Amino acid sequence: MSNSAAEQTGERIVYACSGVANTGYLADRIARRWMQNGIARMSCLAAVGAADDDFIQAASKADANIVIDGCPKACGKRIFAAHRLGCTHLKTTDFDVIKGETKITDEIVIDVAGCMRVRIDGA
Repeated sequence: MSNSAAEQTGERIVYACSGVANTGYLADRIARRWMQNGIARMSCLAAVGAADDDFIQAASKADANIVIDGCPKACGKRIFAAHRLGCTHLKTTDFDVIKGETKITDEIVIDVAGCMRVRIDGA
């Protein structure tokens, strides 16, 4: 599965905070899990923030953009708003994950990823 921005059109794309805190680490792990399981294609939030034309265009053509932020600062959501791109926004801290405290285990990744899917899929 290629991650080339030029090939990302008409699909569900996930972007994750990859901040230094445990919450950013969790966001990144969930996005990678979804990519590996074929739930969404993962793309580069930093490239959108840097206004890379290929990545902006891919996001504008996607059926759905999902932004997973690690904390209430919501950097990813703010990046999308700055570029007038729509997204479904999720924060790891909305799922009983405490920034700087919750240890990120495989079980936490699976649990929070599942809860997030319910929220975005309505299932």
